[in-house]
Amino acid sequence: MTPRQRLMLFGVLAVAATITLLGPILALANPYQSHVMREAQMRFGIPSPAPVIAAQITQESAWNPKARSPVGAQGLMQFMPTTAQWATVQGGFGVVDAFNPLWSIRAGVWYDRWLYERVSGRSTCDRWQFALSAYNGGLGWVNKRKAKSEDPLDYTTTATINPGIHPANQKENEAYPARIMYRHQPAYRTWGRVQCLL
Repeated sequence: MTPRQRLMLFGVLAVAATITLLGPILALANPYQSHVMREAQMRFGIPSPAPVIAAQITQESAWNPKARSPVGAQGLMQFMPTTAQWATVQGGFGVVDAFNPLWSIRAGVWYDRWLYERVSGRSTCDRWQFALSAYNGGLGWVNKRKAKSEDPLDYTTTATINPGIHPANQKENEAYPARIMYRHQPAYRTWGRVQCLL
């Protein structure tokens, strides 16, 4: 077996394992598939990065619309109240309703696009990882990391730089995009265009 064949086999097995492990979560995601796909298509075009958004929701709330984090984040996309208020005004979403799954999906996809437009990367994969890092830890911290980086367009190089946050927050933020892209996203391949995967 050639190295390429081994890599392809590993990819197939990894996807199968991911789908098996996420089976119960996928059942929770299915009622929202059309909403995620529609919002992602509206903000990003067709084919859309809906698999990234679905994987992000899996990471954020495991598709629980009533999720509330210990620090106060709410709903499917785990908006902090101040960010939800800001996104509502900027995106023109009317009244903040973080526990409404459709509001959360709409505002979350809008916010992902807003962040995506404000970061740059060597590749689409790097750019997505920077945008997800910003969603998780704040755009300001991403920009501070990039300012200190020898290669500010490369996520792998830049993500390891602590811009002045608590080490636990740095560890969480550094790993956040990979959990979305490589652990959760394979299960949503049929929802649209995957990012960072072969």
